[in-house]
Amino acid sequence: MVEPWNFIGSYWWLIFPFLGVMGGVARAWERGARGRHARRLEILHAKAEIKAAQAAARGKGVAPAAVPASAAPAPSAAVDPDESQEAQLTRLFAAQDAVTKRWLDYELDVAKLIAFPAMSDGRQPLTAAFLRAKKVADGLRPASAKARLTKDHLAEYRNAVTDYEVAFDVAERDARRLKDSTFTDGERKRLDTAKQLLTVAIDQAATPAERQLAYRRVREELDGLISLSDG
Repeated sequence: MVEPWNFIGSYWWLIFPFLGVMGGVARAWERGARGRHARRLEILHAKAEIKAAQAAARGKGVAPAAVPASAAPAPSAAVDPDESQEAQLTRLFAAQDAVTKRWLDYELDVAKLIAFPAMSDGRQPLTAAFLRAKKVADGLRPASAKARLTKDHLAEYRNAVTDYEVAFDVAERDARRLKDSTFTDGERKRLDTAKQLLTVAIDQAATPAERQLAYRRVREELDGLISLSDG
């Protein structure tokens, strides 16, 4: 009985690095819990924004953008019990990337931006809700399809992709309904002028100098109305 106590007496100092390791484990667990909680709050916030925007539209007597039946649940959210996690992630990646591509079609196409400016306007409630859903899905996306996730993380990501798909559909339908109706008469005239100048800017028969001048004037007409990328 004396030997264990002799060992403890000789190596009592080992308790300090042991406590340090345990403290690190506890802090890592706490950080992970805080991160999961923050992600859940973002998801709830995005869903609440979509519902609030649709309710506001109904209150003003405006029909909110309808969500197609196929979007709830979205095909990407279907769960096959025999499907491997890697296969599920591959499918979810493809669904998420497809929505991002549809969004970039607006961001990188000046003609579409002029025609449907609400898609780039974060002040529009449904667009803001879509952008938040995008942030949530991007934040939950694993580094690769081979990543090993817990069931909870996989379910969170699957739900986030579904929310992303639905939020985009709702925002797009609303933007196509609104068109330029949120602008004043003077602002709509500037948009029309920008459309005309854009035809010159993309006309392959025009000289490079003419195209550059036209595009510069497009940017001037849209300044303060729509934000264009340098590209």
